[in-house]
This record gives sequence, C-alpha cells and structure tokens, in this order.
Amino acid sequence: MWRYRLLAFFAVFGPGFITANVDNDAGGILTYSQAGAKFGYALLWTLIPTTIALIVVQEMAARMGAVTGKGLSDLIREEFGLRMTVFTMLILGIADFGNIAAEFAGLASGMGIFGASKYIVVPIGAALVWFVVVQGTYRPVEKILIFFSLIYFTYMASALYAHPDWHAAVRDTFVPVVNKSSEYLIALIGLVGTTITPWMQFYLQASIVEKGIGKKEYALSKWDVIIGCVITDVVAFFIVVACAATLYVTGQHEIGDAAEAALALRPLVGQFASLLFAVGLVNAALLSAAILPLATAYNICEGLGVESGINKKFSEAPVFYWLYTFLIVGGAGFVLIPQMPLIKVILYSQVLNGVLIPFVVIFMLRLVNRPDLMGEYRNSTIANVIAWGTSAVMIVLAIALVITLLFYS
Repeated sequence: MWRYRLLAFFAVFGPGFITANVDNDAGGILTYSQAGAKFGYALLWTLIPTTIALIVVQEMAARMGAVTGKGLSDLIREEFGLRMTVFTMLILGIADFGNIAAEFAGLASGMGIFGASKYIVVPIGAALVWFVVVQGTYRPVEKILIFFSLIYFTYMASALYAHPDWHAAVRDTFVPVVNKSSEYLIALIGLVGTTITPWMQFYLQASIVEKGIGKKEYALSKWDVIIGCVITDVVAFFIVVACAATLYVTGQHEIGDAAEAALALRPLVGQFASLLFAVGLVNAALLSAAILPLATAYNICEGLGVESGINKKFSEAPVFYWLYTFLIVGGAGFVLIPQMPLIKVILYSQVLNGVLIPFVVIFMLRLVNRPDLMGEYRNSTIANVIAWGTSAVMIVLAIALVITLLFYS
C-alpha cells in the first residue's frame, strides 16, 4: 500500500518543491551569507517562524489551485475586478523585472569566480533557460527544474567542510538571540523578507493548475509544499552556518555579493568547498532566471484573461511566450549595460515586493474563505488565526523593510 502512495506522491511532486527552492535565489543567498558573516549563528532562530509562515501561505495558494482549477490572478480578477488586477500585475511586473535582472547579475557574478566574462555567460544563460521552457512541455521542464533544485544541497557540503560549532548553531536555532542594534534589525527583516515573496504564490498556484492537480490529489500535493518549504530553509540554515563558521570567526563581516562569500571561503575551508558554494550560486541564478519570468508571464496573462501555459504551443499562447521572451531578453540585457546601477534596481524591486506582499496575502485570505469558491476546503478557524497572524506580521515587516531599504541602505 505504501508503495502506491509513494508513487502517487511522486506523481504530484514538483510545484511546491520547485517554488520554495527558487526562493533561495541570488539575493536570498547574499542575505543569508551576510547574516552569517555579520552575526554568526545569532539569526538562525528566525528560520523556524519563517518556515511556518512560508508553509501557511504556500499551502493556501496550492489548495486554491487544486480546488478551483484557476490561477491566483484569475481569482483576483473575478473577485476584485480588472482595475485592481491590472494595478497589482503592474507593480508585480515591475518588481519581478528588477528581480530577473538581479538573477542574471548573480549568474554573471557566480561565473566570474571561474573567470568567465558576463558578456558570454549571461547571453548563453538567457538562451538556455528560454530554450528549455519555450521548446518544452510542463512535465519535462518540471523534471529539469527539480534536478536544478537538488543542486542546492551543495551548500550543506560547504557548511560541513567549514567545521562549525554545532552546539552553538543548534542552540541559536531554538533560542532567540536579542540584539538591539540597527544592523541586526535590518538583517532580521531581510531574512524574513526574502522568504515570502509575491511571485511565489502566483507561480505555485499556476503550476498546480497546469499540472492538473485537483481535489483528489491535493492531500499528497500538500506534502510537496511542506517538504519544499522545509528544505529551502534547511538550505538557508547551512548557508548561514557556512559563513558563520568562517567569515564571522575571521572578522570578514562585510560581503558585497554572494560571489564574494564564495571567494572568501577559499582560504578558510579549501578550494573545493568554495567551488561548491559558487556552483550553488550559479545554479540558483539559472533556476530563478527561468522561473521568475515564467511566474510573471503566468500572472499577467491570467490577470488579462489570455491563454498561458508551457503545455501550449507558441501559436496557441503568443502573448504568454512573447512576454516570457521579453522578460528574459530585457533582464539579461539590463545586466550587460555598462555602468548600470544594479544595486539600485535590486533595492527598488525589493521595495515593490515589500509593498505588494500584504496585498497578496489579504487577497488570498479573502479568496480562500469564500464558501461559494472553496466549499469545505475553506480555512479552518485555527488556519485563519495562523494565516491572519502571519499576514499581520508580514505587513509590519513589509513596512519596516520598505522604510529600512529607502532610508537606511
């Protein structure tokens, strides 16, 4: 019996696992590296509540996709009207474009460790992710994305090579460390803010729908979501630990980008562990560069009510594929512009994400509690308490994140 359940699980496995792992993109890796380098193990405790919050929000998105058979943009348009949908899609599209450019910047930075020019690797990377998605169908593309997601485990190896103080790491994971400095607060907000982003909910729900997961499969699909959320923060744990055990101990507290962390690790833990860290960064950038434009194309096309999905041919969903192409070419091209202030692009895209997160969560809570839409699959009282509590914390953190990024960065 368990074999059949295992086979059934792997039949629905993918959307939750991929979505959560893409959250550890180039910006996320930088955030975790900085946290470890600046504060050692002291911020590890934040990973437990953020994992719970991520599971709560992601589970709602996946459940709505399985029950309604519609993407989140579709449901927002039906419930809140076209005007609100267009506004949300506009803000999300601008933020995502900045994030896409950041992923290609991460690819250039990561491959720079191996001596490769960004003018070579960025166009090749853009062409690769475009070809895989545009020429493929959902299931083969999903298998490729799952494989790339598994490469994140290289960070575990990097952490093991660093020989961390496991007693201190475990203690600080379960016992919160209080620090009133502004830098600590900024790092804390950054850690939480990089975990739950607006695009994730739209992409997860769209991929649940495109994979054909319905009510019957949802009980198993929920475990895909939970496992993905747990693994993504386990990876984050090892990134923090790797940098805490090396850079923090040796006093190298300032990191400009994630590639600097990989280079700084080399004399401390050896070239192999440093290369594993760099491979993880390149992989994260490539995976996110494929998923973020895809998520944005899904969002906008669903919001406008036009055909979307990688199971469709180019001729069947031209708006979807042209939009995906534009985002890939535009994001990659942005990185290649000489003297382009990429840091500001990343900064302002993070601000837009921070503004949009509370709206998206409230939209989701309104939708998931509608009796005519969700029926018996509405949130329970306990789920609502957790979800509304999570959204309230996210609103406070989003406001704090925006203020911090605008006035203290």
